Amino acid sequence: MDNQSFENRMRELEYFHNLRLLRETWVIVRVDGRSFSGFTESRFEKPFDLEFHKLMVQTAQTLLEEMQGIYAYTESDEISVLFPLNWDFFNRSLEKIVSISASIASAIFTHVAGTFVCFDSRVWLGANESQVVDYFRWRQADASHCALNSWSYWTLRKLGKSASRATAELKNQSVAFKNELLFHNGINFNDLPTWQRRGTGLYWEKYPKQGYNPIEKENVLRLRRRIKIEETLPMKEHYDQFIAEIINASASGQK
Repeated sequence: MDNQSFENRMRELEYFHNLRLLRETWVIVRVDGRSFSGFTESRFEKPFDLEFHKLMVQTAQTLLEEMQGIYAYTESDEISVLFPLNWDFFNRSLEKIVSISASIASAIFTHVAGTFVCFDSRVWLGANESQVVDYFRWRQADASHCALNSWSYWTLRKLGKSASRATAELKNQSVAFKNELLFHNGINFNDLPTWQRRGTGLYWEKYPKQGYNPIEKENVLRLRRRIKIEETLPMKEHYDQFIAEIINASASGQK
C-alpha cells in the first residue's frame, strides 16, 4: 500500500471531520463549565461571587473577540455567543467550532483564575431572527430560575440545613414559596444585582475617538469599535427588542 492510499484510508475514519453547519443559519455556540459545582464551592462565595462573575465575563469577551461574534451572553457557568449570518469560521466545520470554542474558554479561564478548569461546547442553529431572540429569552429565563433556586438553597444551607435537607425542602416548591423564604430572611429577590437575575450581555459598540491627520495636519474624529459589557439587561419584550437590534445592526454591516 502506497503512502497516499494509507493516508486516504486513515482520513476516511475521521467520521465527523467533514460535518459542516448549514449556510444562511444563525449560529450560537454555548460553552459550559465542566464539574464547576465542586470547583466553585471550594473557592467562591455562594450563591454568587463577584470575582467568579468577572472571570466568566472576561472569558465571554475573549470568545466574542477571538471567534468574531456579535453578541455574548453569560449566566452562571455558561456562555452563549451569537455569530453573524455570513460567519465562515473554519468553513463552518462543526469539529473545529466545538473544539476551538471549548479550548479558548478553558485556556482563558484557567490563565486568569490560576487553576485548571475545563469547558465543553455545543452548537445551536437558528433558521431566522425570531428563533435567535427566542434562544436568548430562553437562556435569560434559565438565569432567573437558577438564581432564585440558588438563593433559596444557600439561604437554607446558611441556616444550618444539610445539602439533602435543603434540597428536600425546596423540591416542587413554587416561585412564591421561594420568594417568601428569601423575604423572611431579609432578602428581596428583585433587589439583588441584575446580573445575578438576568445574566450579562456583551456586544460591539461604536464610539468616536480623536486622532490626528498628519497630511492635513489637523485633529479628526474617527469611529472605533469596542466591547460594551451590559450588566443591567432588560427582560421580556424589552430584551427581545435589545437582541433584535443587535441582529439588525449585524445584518446592516454585512450589506
